[in-house]
Amino acid sequence: MGSDRPQGGDGGSTDASDLRAWLASSLRDQRFSPAERDELEKRLDRAPDLPRRERRRVAIDVARASLGSQKQTRHTLDWLHDVLTVLEEHPARAVPSSTPQTCFSPGDGPVREIQERLHRAREAVDICVFTITDDRLAKSILACHRRGVPVRVISDDDKAHDRGSDIRRLRDAGVPVRVDQSEHHMHHKFALFDRRTLLTGSYNWTRSAARFNREHVVFLDDPGLVRTFGDHFEELWRAFA
Repeated sequence: MGSDRPQGGDGGSTDASDLRAWLASSLRDQRFSPAERDELEKRLDRAPDLPRRERRRVAIDVARASLGSQKQTRHTLDWLHDVLTVLEEHPARAVPSSTPQTCFSPGDGPVREIQERLHRAREAVDICVFTITDDRLAKSILACHRRGVPVRVISDDDKAHDRGSDIRRLRDAGVPVRVDQSEHHMHHKFALFDRRTLLTGSYNWTRSAARFNREHVVFLDDPGLVRTFGDHFEELWRAFA
């Protein structure tokens, strides 16, 4: 049966006809596996300008063409439900990724933009930064947490004990916080907003970074980078449990 499963992509682009052929191959055993879900998402990454309505139409056409007995109909509809979930939830974009936005310090540009992203977050915020001592950012993190948005913070164990660190304040307020337990530093500076936007750069979340240091922060909506950094965040979260 393994030879009947849809094969991985060749790295090229995906259009409606390619999607139709792949979906028809997926439907042969009337089952939508986790591996197929991953493969379909990869194919959609290569089809950023394929409208969601067109995706849905192709899937329905493939399902309709396969309908037969009542038992087959039930399995086909189960398959269609799972496939449409991916087709409709996966973000459709006019281009593979939006233009990166960059802010520099000295100056409050990075702080204002980070605060805005925290304010707009609705699904999840994952923060992985060396240190947090800027009370303005800590306040925005707490506001996000109190709105009910799941927030997680990873930081460096040594810096968490520095004078002015906001890590204990966040933890005491109920924000899940984990730190490394090592003689070395957890020196990352990145964050993920709603699993769609990546923040990265040299910028430490400190008053000194805003007032004096020459730093930068970049915001990107590239799905591949968001996924890669998200996977690394999960690795660190498990390692620091």
